[in-house]
Amino acid sequence: MLNSINPTMKAVTIFVPGLLLAFVFDPFTPFVYLIFTIAMTFLLSDLSLKRWLLIFTPFVFVALSFSWMTMLYSSDTFSDGRILFSFWWFEVTEGALMVALSLGLRSLCLVALSLMFVLTTDSTKFMLSLMQQAKLPPKLTFGILAGYRFLPTFKHEMEVLRQAHKIRGVGRAKGIKGRIQQFRRYAIPLLANAIRKAERVAVAMESKGFTGSTERSHYHKMTVRKRDWVFLSAFVFVFFATVFASYMFGYLNIFGRQF
Repeated sequence: MLNSINPTMKAVTIFVPGLLLAFVFDPFTPFVYLIFTIAMTFLLSDLSLKRWLLIFTPFVFVALSFSWMTMLYSSDTFSDGRILFSFWWFEVTEGALMVALSLGLRSLCLVALSLMFVLTTDSTKFMLSLMQQAKLPPKLTFGILAGYRFLPTFKHEMEVLRQAHKIRGVGRAKGIKGRIQQFRRYAIPLLANAIRKAERVAVAMESKGFTGSTERSHYHKMTVRKRDWVFLSAFVFVFFATVFASYMFGYLNIFGRQF
C-alpha cells in the first residue's frame, strides 16, 4: 500500500503533520500520533520490524538527550508548576518535565514519519514524481538521480584505492598531517573519476535528445489517484483529531499556552 502511494503526495503527508507538530508542546498529542504513525507504517507495508528497530533505536537515545537538556534548561515560559525535584542548582518543575517529554516525543514522531517515507519510497519514482507533479526542472531532477546512482560506485572506487595503496606499501596515516595527506591521495583520483563520469553521462544524455525542456514526454507516468488523497487526508484528519482529544482532556499546550 505505502509503496503504491504517489511519492510527492507521501512527502506532503509527512511534511504537513511534521510542521504542525512544531506548534504543540504537550506530550499527549505527539505520543498518540507517534503510535498512529508506527501502526500505519507496519499495517500498510511489509517492512521488517527488526530493520525498522535497528534504524529507529539510536534516535531514541538522541530524543532522551534532548528531553534531558530541555528539562534542565527550560525557559521561564515553560517552568511553571510545582517543583518535582532538585539537585545542585537545577530545579525541575512540572512544566519543564511536560515540555521535555513533548520535545522527545515530537522528535521520535518526526523520525517515525521520515522512516515511513524513506523505507517505502523508490528514489527514482520520487524524482519523477517531483518533476511531473511538483514541476521540478528536469535538469535538476536528472542531475540528482545521476549523482545518487554514482554513490555506490564511489564506495567501490574508494576500496580499490585503499587496496592499491596497501599493495604499494602505503600504510594507514597517523597524526593530523598524515591524515591530510591521505585525504589528498584519495580525493584527487576520486574527483578525477567523478569528472570523467559526469562528462560521459552528459554526452550520453545529449546524444539521446535531452535538452532540459519542461515540455517533454515521460515513459513512466506518475499520477495522483484517489488513494493518494485519502492517504493525505487520513493523516491530517488524525492529527487534528488528536489535537481535539488533547484539548478535551485538558492537555493541549501551544507555545506554552494551556488550552
